[in-house]
Amino acid sequence: KFRTMKPDTAHVASHLASASAITPFGGFLRKTKLDELPQLWNVLLGDMSLVGPRPCLFNQEDLIYQREKRGVLNYRPGITGLAQVNDIDMSTPELLAETDAKMLVGLATIDYFKYIFMTLIGKGKGDRVKKL
Repeated sequence: KFRTMKPDTAHVASHLASASAITPFGGFLRKTKLDELPQLWNVLLGDMSLVGPRPCLFNQEDLIYQREKRGVLNYRPGITGLAQVNDIDMSTPELLAETDAKMLVGLATIDYFKYIFMTLIGKGKGDRVKKL
């Protein structure tokens, strides 16, 4: 991903970071979701999918547990998905894991393209960041 936060920012999930840590250009990249473009390389390599559960950090134990419980970690991670277009992020691990599982169970080709389209037109606001 592109760097959207100041270099000295702690390595935490976006919902745990302060809004003051985001650079002005980083705010633009996040709002337009252009910060995700470098991940297309991972899609081309086959490590990620365009649609799937967003990868989590190694220290997000609650989310990892909730996803393991629902079998979500058995799927390839993605750049966007049902949770992202519905403003559900890693600040609510159980809801995120439930939404990921729901998406994966019923993911049809039409849904795959629908989530991509919804992401491109700006549905979902991106990662939540604590306001000052």
